[in-house]
Amino acid sequence: MSRSRLLFFLWMITIATVAMAFHPATMPMRVGSIAPAASMLEPRSGHSATLLPDGKVLIVGGMRRNQDFYKSAELYDPATGRFTSTGEMHVRRVGHIAVLLQSGKVLIAGGWVGNGGTDTAELYDPTTGKFADIGKMTIHRGRPSATLLADGDVLIAGGEVRDNESLASAEIFHVKTLSFHSTASMHHARIAHTATLLSDGRVLIAGGYAGDVSVTAEIYDPKTGTFTETGNLSTPRCKHTAALLSDGRVLIAGGSRGRDWNENLKSAEIYDPKSGQFTPTSPLNNSRFKLPDEAVRLASGQVLIAGGSQKAEVFDPASGKFFVVPGEMPDARHYMSETRLSDGRVLLAGGYPNSDQATAQTWLYVP
Repeated sequence: MSRSRLLFFLWMITIATVAMAFHPATMPMRVGSIAPAASMLEPRSGHSATLLPDGKVLIVGGMRRNQDFYKSAELYDPATGRFTSTGEMHVRRVGHIAVLLQSGKVLIAGGWVGNGGTDTAELYDPTTGKFADIGKMTIHRGRPSATLLADGDVLIAGGEVRDNESLASAEIFHVKTLSFHSTASMHHARIAHTATLLSDGRVLIAGGYAGDVSVTAEIYDPKTGTFTETGNLSTPRCKHTAALLSDGRVLIAGGSRGRDWNENLKSAEIYDPKSGQFTPTSPLNNSRFKLPDEAVRLASGQVLIAGGSQKAEVFDPASGKFFVVPGEMPDARHYMSETRLSDGRVLLAGGYPNSDQATAQTWLYVP
């Protein structure tokens, strides 16, 4: 072989090797990194975090430690990277719902107010920075799920009246009348479940517990106002997280097979609305539970999962695998919040380690 042909041959091998190294099948997209950011004004876990239309994030309620709940709220401004106080709620609460309505106001309802749930609800107005009491829910609910429906109303499902009294009931918040009305009940009582709005406007309710940790799932159809059972999860789980993928399927990840600190899960699975079945996918790199109800879908279509571990992870739907994000929190943070900002970054705020003492620390994920 001539020298020129040999050099050409070696050059082609080099090009092929580089192409294989960077091919999506062998190398995932960039998974970004996390780094410390400014602290909140108060240490919080079990709070809510809602992206407002102006790009700021509303942080509401939560707790410093068990039975030490907040009325206070604060705003995070991505432009300055700082937190400032805003109006106070009328009720101290943790594990409540927070839903951005189409009007730009935020519905705050339910949650724990001591040893039991509350039926109170408030509306936050970003233009005034104040909370206003509105009509009460149909029943006291601690840690229910809440889903903004296509018509602007909100589905509120499950939760607990008090410890060990889980609910199967559900209700609708009607945005036009600012009132709550019962809808059909779920087939199974549950708390610490997930509720995911599907591409067709229906809602997938999955897992949770009511005495025992549940393997069941069901679908709410706003057109009929009823729940229909669908395929079971591949493993019972509660305090897990879920995210709608770009192709319409739903990722379910982490959680626990037990109610507290036992049997935390690495496993993950995907729900296909077309078949109504759950299929296991590659596991997380770290077991984790007490997660935000909704994981964050990034602009890339990847899904960021944070909380319950010192490391964050990204799920890549193309490969079906989880990849650890560079950067590390000092402790595993339980019931932290995870909010995608307008510029694509994600604010990770608060949470608590096993000591039950919340932190005011926050981190920013940069894709």
